[in-house]
Amino acid sequence: MRTLPVGLLPALVALALASCTPSNTPTVNWPQATAPVARVEPKTFDEFGKTRTDNYYWLRDDKRSSPEVIDYLKAENAYTDSLMAPTAALRKTLFTEIKGRIKQTDESVPYQDRGYWYYTRFEDGKNYPIYCRKKGSLEGTEEVLIDVNAEAEGKAYYSAFVLDISDDNNLALIADNQTGDDLYRLRVKDLAKGTYLPDAIEAVAYANATFTADPKVILYSVADETQRPTEIRRHTLGTPATADATVFQEKDNQFSCGVGRSTGRGLLFIASNSTTSSEVHLLPAAAPTGPLTLVHPREKDHEYSVDEYAGTLYIRTNWEAKNFRLMTAPLATPSKANWKERIAHRPDVLLENIDLFKDHLVVSEKKGGLAQLRIIQQSSGQEHYIEYQDPAYTVGTTRNVDPETQVLRFAYASMTTPNSTYDYDMVTKERKLLKQQEVLGGTFSPENYTSERILAKAADGTEVPISLVYRKDRFTKGQNPLWIYAYGSYGYAVEPNFSSARLSLLDRGVVFAILHVRGGDDLGRAWYEDGKLMKKKNTFTDFIACTQHLVAQGYGHPAKVVAQGGSAGGLLMGAISNMAPQGLYAGIVAQVPFVDVITTMRDASIPLTTGEWEEWGNPITDQAAYDYMLSYSPYDNVTAKAYPHLLVTTSLNDSRVAYWEPAKWVAKLRTLKTDSNALLLKTDLDAGHGGGSGRDKQYEDTAFTYAFGLWVMGVQE
Repeated sequence: MRTLPVGLLPALVALALASCTPSNTPTVNWPQATAPVARVEPKTFDEFGKTRTDNYYWLRDDKRSSPEVIDYLKAENAYTDSLMAPTAALRKTLFTEIKGRIKQTDESVPYQDRGYWYYTRFEDGKNYPIYCRKKGSLEGTEEVLIDVNAEAEGKAYYSAFVLDISDDNNLALIADNQTGDDLYRLRVKDLAKGTYLPDAIEAVAYANATFTADPKVILYSVADETQRPTEIRRHTLGTPATADATVFQEKDNQFSCGVGRSTGRGLLFIASNSTTSSEVHLLPAAAPTGPLTLVHPREKDHEYSVDEYAGTLYIRTNWEAKNFRLMTAPLATPSKANWKERIAHRPDVLLENIDLFKDHLVVSEKKGGLAQLRIIQQSSGQEHYIEYQDPAYTVGTTRNVDPETQVLRFAYASMTTPNSTYDYDMVTKERKLLKQQEVLGGTFSPENYTSERILAKAADGTEVPISLVYRKDRFTKGQNPLWIYAYGSYGYAVEPNFSSARLSLLDRGVVFAILHVRGGDDLGRAWYEDGKLMKKKNTFTDFIACTQHLVAQGYGHPAKVVAQGGSAGGLLMGAISNMAPQGLYAGIVAQVPFVDVITTMRDASIPLTTGEWEEWGNPITDQAAYDYMLSYSPYDNVTAKAYPHLLVTTSLNDSRVAYWEPAKWVAKLRTLKTDSNALLLKTDLDAGHGGGSGRDKQYEDTAFTYAFGLWVMGVQE
């Protein structure tokens, strides 16, 4: 694909980027080792008059139990370990740094709910959180809701958290998982006795469940064989789960359903959503066996969500409003005919969320690619915005469970400001810092780092925002290693946040940049729509153009650039590995990458496929979508050419992007690539899409990724 010069890109730099690897590329002396070779077993697909051949389809094992497949993944792990052996000392140093900056004995800011203070704490030497509460005041006796460390003992993977507390405060709804997939076990704990009730519900989709107003009755989501949430069921404590009644069933395979509770706690919401459409039913929390009330029937391209307080429904909707607007309706007559506009649509502002209070609306918005909080006093109509100083930052509301208060709790961070929690008086505008993340070790001081927000021109002339950070005294124009990260799908924006782990890169002179490419909603819904379906390639060309702009402007050395992305961002990594000019990237980190686009999106039996046809296109029925997807699918576009150093990570139990996608991609790359650069596949055999569980495991994984990137950048200590 032709890549155009961007900004004031000098011709000589453009030629250097578009040609071979720069002569001063860092030399990486990988150990000599024999890479695994996957056997070839051609499988052909006849699609729209074309024949497509997949030599490695056999690597797919839905049961994750094939000895041949497991042995192959283990062989790849062993090969990765052998090549990464010289980085052992660096990885150990990075792990020590990352862990050493984090306060190991710590707790969250407590929040009050119905007479109790709730918080989560960690203890030194333990890898998992402890969920706690105290009655009346923070001086009260601690009750442990769940000590995840005790539950995780002896398990290779374990995750657990508190979902809900019953209205009488006596029961806790707890979800746990031992595989890393998206199906959880649901248990109920008697908090007075400290013991679990006999009730246990298996395979709850995405841990989606809630108490009703009756502490004995729970609603929860159930998935079908593709792990798509298709039912809401009702469970009564003391009865077998096999007897649970179906409250709602979703029959459209492009929709998934979930259940939640309103701010006022008087209503249950059962929402059915596709990528572009919504439908919400209401159910009184005090009458969970009663009939459902439909707010508005699903319509093509109409998304809406609902909340309730004091008998009024608040509806966030994109009905005749691309960036959404806020409507209200009486609880008794919720249909669209009774909706009244409360906040109008604005073409330059995305309305993301609403928090409801007795006399205030808190509107989470995004303008110019940056989040902002708008405070509206309902009684007076007066409004204002909370102000921030950093050029790039992230801000959002947190646990605001008491709608009667005039105090808003929000979280703030920037690329140079650690995560901070505030209480904000919406009347007096007084802001109180409750806690700021401590960065231990004595080496971090915000004034030593610079954060910037710049724009780069994409291939079609569109200006793409970039957030970046670097250490001032380690920056020399045109000489620094450059680490670039992006996602660019599903309307999800990567916020310019703070990372204490990232300091290990910055302190070694690395410039870190987040590219706000199209496909996210950074600049509103049009930004998202310009990076999906038949415009998906904008995501990839944006990334390449931004990289070129950063190098041309001196933010990175042209031979020391590493790109990173995960999941759909891993698709982005796969695409740029095929599309980018040779030598633009020294290394690429593709984490749980979605790289076999055509095969996956033509298989309705795979989790998430049917629900994502509105994101990527349907290559089963639409030849235009098929042809377009085939033209960028990373697996299908591997060719005989030189590729950057590649680290590809996956997890055996990943139900969102199956392990065989990256495994097949690596196998094909091995046979076709013409370079001697490293190609590493690292599979976690005990985890899912989010990687391993436990703090130390997460530090180790980060240290491994950083060590790979630093190594190919020429930074070896």
